[in-house]
Amino acid sequence: MSVPVPGKSSWPELVGVQATLAATAIAHDRPDVAVEVLPPGAPIIPDYNPKRVRVFIDNNSIVTKTPVIG
Repeated sequence: MSVPVPGKSSWPELVGVQATLAATAIAHDRPDVAVEVLPPGAPIIPDYNPKRVRVFIDNNSIVTKTPVIG
C-alpha cells in the first residue's frame, strides 16, 4: 500500500480513469483536501482554494482534465 504524498498538487496519471477511483486516489494522497467531482456543464466559481481538488469528468464518469489543487 502506498503512503500519502503531502506535497502533491496535481494528478496527471488520473486522466482517463473512473471518477470514483480518481477521487479515492486523491483523497489517499492528500487527506487534507476536499475532492469535488464535476460533470460536464457543472457551474463552477473561478476561485482558488488550496484545500480543494476539482475532478472534471465526462458523461461516462471518466476524468478529462488533470486534477489539480485549487
